[in-house]
Amino acid sequence: MTRNTNAKIAGFTYLFYAAIGICIELLMHQARGGYDGAAMIARIGQYATNVRLSILITLLECFSSLVLGVTLYAITRDEDRELAMLGLVCRLAEGVLGSVNNIPGYLGLLWLAKAGVGTGVPDIPTTNALRAFLLMPGPSVPIGSIFFAVGSLIFSYLLLRGRMVPVSIAWLGVFASGLLAVTLPLQLAGFSTGPLTGYYQWLPALVFQIVLALWLLIKGVATPATRLSPTSQDV
Repeated sequence: MTRNTNAKIAGFTYLFYAAIGICIELLMHQARGGYDGAAMIARIGQYATNVRLSILITLLECFSSLVLGVTLYAITRDEDRELAMLGLVCRLAEGVLGSVNNIPGYLGLLWLAKAGVGTGVPDIPTTNALRAFLLMPGPSVPIGSIFFAVGSLIFSYLLLRGRMVPVSIAWLGVFASGLLAVTLPLQLAGFSTGPLTGYYQWLPALVFQIVLALWLLIKGVATPATRLSPTSQDV
């Protein structure tokens, strides 16, 4: 594929990735309903379709991350093949870890919500233990999000260094991704990052992805400024 074809695929996937991520949050928020413990499990039983849709969307999220990794690698590899490969591996790890961390939990919640129906019903102590395990708080920061931040930082840097997109967009990506790459590991380790949490932490990255996606869809990418070989072919 040509560089601009990869750019358009990446632009569309960026927008799709952001949209389905929001969909998962809305679906699971409705399924949980702000409840906790047994009340939340009962509500999940009532909104089982939401959870099943979240499982499918999580799979789409995983594949979207893989598509972004491959297309961004194809765009930036002429600038620095090793760094571009590292970015690809980070986006691959992001997608795999996201699906591995979330889907088994969703399936467990669905099973537990339906455990009182039919054969093989667990006794009350077992049910309570399973519920406590499935509702146990996970890491403060999803591990996959750290790989997302590092991969995004690498690709943003390569786009900036090669002047493949406007400098302002590339610098926004470096700043937004760098912010996440620094603060997310600190939060995972239990250090305070002050106001740089939640929406304030992720908003610059969301803005960057939307702006970059629109640019890639409309304008494509320029040939890397530091590309030395005049006989290289776009792929």
